[in-house]
Amino acid sequence: MTDENLVGLLVGRENTFPGPFLERLAEKGAQHGVRGELAVLGGARELDEPRYSVIVDRISHEVPYYRAHLKSAALLGTTVINDPFWWESDEKFFECTLARKLGVAVPKTIVLPNKSYIPDISELSLRNLAYPLDWDGFLAYVGLPAILKPNTGGGWKDVYKVDSKEELLWAYDQTGTATFGQRPKTMILQEFIAWDDYIRCIAIGREHVMPIRYDPTAPFHERYAIDKPVAGELRDAAIRDARTLTDALGYDMDTVEFAVRDGILYAIDFLNPAPDFDSFSIKEENFDWVLERMTDLVISYATGTATPPWVGEHRWWRHIR
Repeated sequence: MTDENLVGLLVGRENTFPGPFLERLAEKGAQHGVRGELAVLGGARELDEPRYSVIVDRISHEVPYYRAHLKSAALLGTTVINDPFWWESDEKFFECTLARKLGVAVPKTIVLPNKSYIPDISELSLRNLAYPLDWDGFLAYVGLPAILKPNTGGGWKDVYKVDSKEELLWAYDQTGTATFGQRPKTMILQEFIAWDDYIRCIAIGREHVMPIRYDPTAPFHERYAIDKPVAGELRDAAIRDARTLTDALGYDMDTVEFAVRDGILYAIDFLNPAPDFDSFSIKEENFDWVLERMTDLVISYATGTATPPWVGEHRWWRHIR
């Protein structure tokens, strides 16, 4: 039977967030009858009553079983942060199109056909693809240097900066090799923004946004620069655009990165639904901000004082409610 007061935390390798979050939830949740624990999932029948009222999901993108379990739990009444249905469908090229429609600046972007396919795909399956690809036309649009990166995924993995057509073709060829059982990747080619400032926003509840200066070229634990606060119109613009994007996507937990060039904020990466919450990375003051906002968010969902953004959005809701 679902425990209306129980929050489950689903985590991966991170070690600094889970303990303090559950402690903060115990402190603030006590007056509301809300408590939390590390979620335990292990094989479920179709209509097993979910144990948790709310699950905070920070790892299902790497553990497929969790994603399957979470989608069923959501159908049965658990609030999952973030929506597992949308997270599984979301892709960077779609997000770039969405950003442009919303009036948020993004680099010029092209989605590319895969370099190669699984063995079961034959030439007959690919007869709708244009060939050869118009590489000169692509580069005329995005310019050089350019960025080649996966349409899904994160962590700056398989990201190439290319300075010539020859480098682009070489990098594209590397994406056709499947590794560790993964399929060849679908890639996007993107205008390189030679930024003079860079901001990463932690966004929680589609409302609370913390803009922080960020250097993606620095060692991981040194990327957040807390000694140079984002202020003034730049801060206002970052908060406004981050709210616009996360509200449109329905992500209650996300990070949005902006490269700033000539005063214009370009949304570079905003598909981060399991954002970095480690204290040594985002630094203590920001870490405390995250703990407070995340705790308030899950308490509001557990007590029913707030409604998740995806409730009623999926077609099956109209049949079961």
